[in-house]
Amino acid sequence: MQAGAVAADGGRDLLANAAAQGDVQGVRLLLEAGMNPDTVNSFGRTPLQVMMMGNTQVAELLLQRGADPNRPDPRTGSLPVHDAAREGFLDTLVALHRGGARLDLRDKSGRLPIDLAVESGHQQVVSYLRAQPARNAAPPQA
Repeated sequence: MQAGAVAADGGRDLLANAAAQGDVQGVRLLLEAGMNPDTVNSFGRTPLQVMMMGNTQVAELLLQRGADPNRPDPRTGSLPVHDAAREGFLDTLVALHRGGARLDLRDKSGRLPIDLAVESGHQQVVSYLRAQPARNAAPPQA
């Protein structure tokens, strides 16, 4: 992200775009400038919903600034933990879980994060999810 970047939408896509690109510095600058970590982009999605899943630092920055990890995607009902489980990003899933993400919420198709990890063959993610407390709800203590 370049200093002084301006968008036609008044900037509401800037944070989501930086998160989607895995631009840690851009995300940090926008959050430090006071941008709400749950600002929705022009598609109605938050930075956590569009972030580059393999970039745990982006997730941590957004969560530290109060992003809601349990806000469902308006179209699919998926949460960021569903995306991380489906794609096999264990570190990102753990960061989301530590940041308050629930693992017992279903997407619009009725699937839990563990269901997606099993379907996609991500055994490390499956092992992590199976090791969580009853209902897969409680985040681990940091």
